[in-house]
Amino acid sequence: MRDIVFTRRSGWGVEVIREGGELRLMLGGGADANHEPRTFTFPIGEAHLSVIREDLARHLLLWSAVLPLCDAAGTRGRLDENAAVALLDPILLSPPADVDTLFRHIRWDRGRLIAHGADIGLLERGQVCAAMRGATEASDGKRAQEYHADRRRAVRGVVLAPLDAAVLRYTGQYLHGATIPGRIPDAVDPALLPEVMRVIATAEQACAGMRIGLDPRRGKRATDKRAWERMAATAGTAVRRAYPDLVDDAVRTVGFLICSEAAGRSRSTPVEDDEEAAGDHPGAGGEARKTALSFTDDKGVEKKWRAGASRTATAEFWEFVGDRSAADNEVFTIEDEEMGEGIQLHFYADSAARVTTVHKAEGGSDPEYRVEYSLVDGIEGYRNLVSVFVRGGCAALGQHGFWMPDAAELERARRHRDAGQPSAAGPRTGRRQDL
Repeated sequence: MRDIVFTRRSGWGVEVIREGGELRLMLGGGADANHEPRTFTFPIGEAHLSVIREDLARHLLLWSAVLPLCDAAGTRGRLDENAAVALLDPILLSPPADVDTLFRHIRWDRGRLIAHGADIGLLERGQVCAAMRGATEASDGKRAQEYHADRRRAVRGVVLAPLDAAVLRYTGQYLHGATIPGRIPDAVDPALLPEVMRVIATAEQACAGMRIGLDPRRGKRATDKRAWERMAATAGTAVRRAYPDLVDDAVRTVGFLICSEAAGRSRSTPVEDDEEAAGDHPGAGGEARKTALSFTDDKGVEKKWRAGASRTATAEFWEFVGDRSAADNEVFTIEDEEMGEGIQLHFYADSAARVTTVHKAEGGSDPEYRVEYSLVDGIEGYRNLVSVFVRGGCAALGQHGFWMPDAAELERARRHRDAGQPSAAGPRTGRRQDL
């Protein structure tokens, strides 16, 4: 039979119970293998109950000291009751100076005390009893999270000025720099908000006209990594120039915000509209626009497209890529069977091949093809080639890339690029390089 003897109004999950005629302190701490909170109990005396009942600060100090013992029990171990009982008299019944001394030699949960209003400066000076004079029953978990975030920054040598902190709060990245940033003006001190908005506007103006398109090679919702890096660098340079005293964390979060929003706009934009935003390519030969195409991947899967379909050929092709592209499926072909021409995209090697029929098969002879290769500069380069081919065929591709007559010359050009040319894309080996 278990009876609750004492619990605080705010529902801490820490209670004094009577079980089998014995007073025990019950509290939650740690988690089991299913990530559910574990509950532990250990015996206390009437004198301890009296202090717990009357002295909020001492109750909190005891809780803070017992929590590491709960963590040490792990997902299925037993609480070290002897160690827990050994804390009762020194924390609940000893003079403040002795309590302070004890806390210099044991593990304790600093965040728990900070969440309940502890004075951080006094805590860090080892004056735990004095720090708890303003303790509150209500818990402010965010206060403890911010303290730990500041401690992590301090380890990296980062100290935030008021504007730094305000920028991080505005983007929602004060606590965790890996969270998706947003715009949270209510989180910022109203006196600092206008300056924060000027910082954000500086980045927006620098990035006006830039965009981060989708990269179907990496999935249907993946964005162009290189475009992201360019926009982040542009935003960071502009903010750093205008606000040289901002810490890197604040500058980085502004770039992250601008890039995230740009990427979000691309994800919510229909592919046809996305192509229009990217602009037409000069010399595409619009009069020769394709009327029937087939798309294939490296696994032999095929998709047909004909003029008059509900979507454009480029939209259908990139959706096909987004659906099918994978680490073992990185070669995609667009073919105009009637005209006897096509292009093959080698995503694994940042290259492409254009194929034209020189002589069709006649009288039992095999057809003769001309194959030419070109390096491609990222997803934007691939989008350009596909768009130009759909509008004007292989003939229109002449001015879009340096086309080489054999795979050996392509490989030499790739090695030259990978050795340090501006558009180097990192060596790729062990994959197919021909049609």
